[in-house]
Amino acid sequence: MEKNLEFPELLRLIDERSTAFRAAVAAAPSLDAQVPTCPEWTLFDLVKHLGGGDRFWAAIVGAGPADAPPAEAVAERAALEVPREREDLLAWLAASTQLLLSALREAGPEGGCWAWWSGLQTPRTAGGVAQHRVQESAVHTYDALLAAGAPQPLPAEVALDGVEEFLFTCVATSSAWPHKPTAFDFHAAEGRSWRLTVDGAGARTTRIPAPAATGEDSEAAGISLHGTASELVLSLYDRIPATSLHVDGDAELWDLLRAWEPEE
Repeated sequence: MEKNLEFPELLRLIDERSTAFRAAVAAAPSLDAQVPTCPEWTLFDLVKHLGGGDRFWAAIVGAGPADAPPAEAVAERAALEVPREREDLLAWLAASTQLLLSALREAGPEGGCWAWWSGLQTPRTAGGVAQHRVQESAVHTYDALLAAGAPQPLPAEVALDGVEEFLFTCVATSSAWPHKPTAFDFHAAEGRSWRLTVDGAGARTTRIPAPAATGEDSEAAGISLHGTASELVLSLYDRIPATSLHVDGDAELWDLLRAWEPEE
């Protein structure tokens, strides 16, 4: 069974994806280019969002265990002002990423902090923040490349971690699934698979053997989605349509999952 990425690897990937993001922004024709996957944003807005997020999470991790994000960090993010000139803006983003990395290193993977997710499957720790920020940086790098007219899939190691990170962080909940209990299977072409079970106890995900290992798909799932890890992540984040995946089973279940808003 493959292991999750270790903390130093997560920090390396945050740095790598931020570097790739800045390269995409530097190569774009204009900071005023619209971002198709974030239709209300320009490329400038996307940079501000990612850099502001880095600084926000750096403050959260630095504050340690808490029931809410630091009030000062919330206020600073709401009033965030960034350089308009491209070179200065990119320098500001690089500095923002380094602030985040420094805070994560100082806290260590087990350092507790506030987080918006439930904590059921992703811990509210600096390690959990690092894993999530890899995906934030990776998906927004895809957005920036798309805005620049040169979209590329997510790197395999990032995407494989990203499928599990999304299911563990963004989907896990103890809120009851309001429909008939079922399961969603996600099969990455790279050989890793997961099952999301939804029922009256909420939603939780486990790793399962890949179809190649069992010879067939399990009948326990109401729907199975197949694609590269990058395609699975980008579909989960609404960057590409579900039609980009191979779907077996009841396709309407995918719409129900995407429309579900747990109370927790």
